[in-house]
Amino acid sequence: MKIVYIFLLFMSISFADQIKIIKIYDGDTITALTSQKEKIKIRLYGIDAPELKQPFGKASKRHLIDLISNNSLNINEKGKDKYGRTLAVLYNGDQDINAQMVIDGYAWAYDKFSKDYVAFQQNAQALKKGLWIDKDVVRPSDFRKLKKSSR
Repeated sequence: MKIVYIFLLFMSISFADQIKIIKIYDGDTITALTSQKEKIKIRLYGIDAPELKQPFGKASKRHLIDLISNNSLNINEKGKDKYGRTLAVLYNGDQDINAQMVIDGYAWAYDKFSKDYVAFQQNAQALKKGLWIDKDVVRPSDFRKLKKSSR
């Protein structure tokens, strides 16, 4: 039974074709072109990067650029979000880019939707990496709510 389960788990993890990055909006949202020339907007699954107007927002975007520029990337699609964006994990070879953003302290683990990166966030916090050097950090989701309520 374990062998069947492992096989099914392996089969459910499928990587799309390589993608070409067209635009990077911030530390967790990009637009890419598939090998079939389809343009897709991708929200990085399981992470939430600071908004551009937040502290570390621009640094988070720059860090994502550094991690993915000049590389052929693959994606593991996880579905769609409420805005119709493709939710996906980005890979540069075997490197999980979503995880690396959290490991390096440039994104939160978006634990409301996934527990995949929580341990990485805890480690980055303990080591005061990236945005965790700031003792008054505000989750991007809370920042968005504050911004929306002040309108």
